[in-house]
Amino acid sequence: MALPIEDYALIGDCETSALVGLNGSIDWLCLPRFDSEACFSALLGDDNNGRWQIAATDPKAKVTRCYRPDTLILETRFETETGAATLIDFMYPCEKHPNVIRLVVGEKGTVEFGIELIVRFGYGETVPWVTTMPDGRLRLIAGPSRIVLQSSVELRGENLKTKGAFTIKKGETESFALTYTESWIPEPVEFKPESLVAGTEKFWTDWTSKCTTVGPYADIVKRSLITLKAMTYEPTGGVVAATTTSLPEQFGGPRNWDYRFCWVRDATLTLLALMNTGYYDEARSWREWLLRAVAGSPKQMQIMYGIAGERRLYEVELPWLKGYEDSQPVRIGNAAHHQVQLDVYGELLDAIHQARKGGLAPLQSGWDLQLAIVEQLEEVWHQPDDGIWEVRSGPDQFVYSKVMAWVAFDRTIRSAERFKLKGPLERWRKTRQVIHDQVCEEGYNEELKSFVRSYGATEVDASLLLIPAMGFLPATDPRVEGTVAQIEKTLMKDGLVQRYDTAKADDGLPPGEGMFLACSFWLVDAYLMMGRENDAVTLFERLLGLCNDVGLLSEEYDTGAQRLSGNFPQAFSHLALVNSACNLGRDGRPVEQRCDTEDPTASKKTAAKAEATQ
Repeated sequence: MALPIEDYALIGDCETSALVGLNGSIDWLCLPRFDSEACFSALLGDDNNGRWQIAATDPKAKVTRCYRPDTLILETRFETETGAATLIDFMYPCEKHPNVIRLVVGEKGTVEFGIELIVRFGYGETVPWVTTMPDGRLRLIAGPSRIVLQSSVELRGENLKTKGAFTIKKGETESFALTYTESWIPEPVEFKPESLVAGTEKFWTDWTSKCTTVGPYADIVKRSLITLKAMTYEPTGGVVAATTTSLPEQFGGPRNWDYRFCWVRDATLTLLALMNTGYYDEARSWREWLLRAVAGSPKQMQIMYGIAGERRLYEVELPWLKGYEDSQPVRIGNAAHHQVQLDVYGELLDAIHQARKGGLAPLQSGWDLQLAIVEQLEEVWHQPDDGIWEVRSGPDQFVYSKVMAWVAFDRTIRSAERFKLKGPLERWRKTRQVIHDQVCEEGYNEELKSFVRSYGATEVDASLLLIPAMGFLPATDPRVEGTVAQIEKTLMKDGLVQRYDTAKADDGLPPGEGMFLACSFWLVDAYLMMGRENDAVTLFERLLGLCNDVGLLSEEYDTGAQRLSGNFPQAFSHLALVNSACNLGRDGRPVEQRCDTEDPTASKKTAAKAEATQ
């Protein structure tokens, strides 16, 4: 049975990742990429759907864990009445073949350990053929997939599982390595797993040392940045929204989606989070991924793409998996890639604008594509869409979508004015004003003194918190203050913010979900812009308290069950955390950068830093 979501930790190699439970079991692993089929799927089924556990056999063992400082090397310590030992888990970054390395190091006395390896390719469905190689390693093959396992302890086959037991003493180390390759190429050579520890630690500490974050939140920001780096597909620069699929937004319900793809919506938050913390190379790679992914006809622009820019992300259900805590269906692929969501135009063009300000590329770079996208948006901005929350109830005139259409024209105009780029400025200015007037007239409810979810609606949604951050209206505007008050009144529960009231707003699914964590970080930012700094700090520190013991956040938080829910770890949550921390700090405030209210010298300093890294 899968553990609570918060009992998992992430290891990865910047091409794929695994979730390791507090019980020493790897319950989720996709090979060789984030979006590949899983060979360990116990997270979404049961042990027979694949897992790899190494743990003390004493059920009373005290278990604690942490990451090595500034790394993604996980250390899980088992202490029993007879001794103590530490399980060290990591993946060697950017290697030709993915390797999962597991070391057990004796610290004191003796500890008995057990091993159980259950490989099930094809998301927990396919049993491999297992043979022993001449050098003693195990070879597990099914179709195109092959795993080679080397172990310093003797293993045995039992009921289509691989098992073993050993006793570790102080000063001893037992090693295990799982290597994936395609089944038709030569087997990988044998190696010493212990030899990869130092290189992995150096990779992460060197990377983390570039972080410019200081102050009281520096440690948790670094942990979020390490997590985001681990969720970046190094060959392309694409950042996955999460490393998992189908972890439920509502336990036992159908709100289960595949997030192992890259959303255009994350574009600007990702750029600012990286640039403001000193990671210009990663920001540049993300920008280039964006431009490659959306290249082509603007009429065919999607809201999300695969990690290499793939466009066909067909949604399929896997009936043989019972789902996390019986939350069905389990889905791979995401049908939302077909949806029309107008806000992504604003996100993309804002990201391109911020990249210009930050000096990530020549000023003219991407301008022709931007012109084509704006021309397309001129034709479609007034149409209904499926909105930021990707509802499956049909299109509507969502207010946030219109605000982001305004952002698309606004940032294009600002780029043209600031960087002397050519375009039909007067026409764009007129369209920008038309959108602004329409939103203020049709998207605002005089009786509620608040903007609303969609034209003519009487409910709000949390995306409206972003109106001042986008520069659409100042945070001190009474309409913005009224909107924040209405969200506090109707969408806050136990001090956190839900996306919208699923009991009142039809989204095509049964009502009920957790608190969407990014929304609460948006409220932190809104408070800051309104001058409510004490409220901002209080809420921010409440949110930090929801991180699990190793600093990870999922998509949502279930206030009733007091548990993390949704896909895990969630990039949107960690991006929001980093940006809110920057807003609370002194060096680089994303809310000021986005709406161009920052010190005019700040962007010049940012551009100079970016140029220095080239």
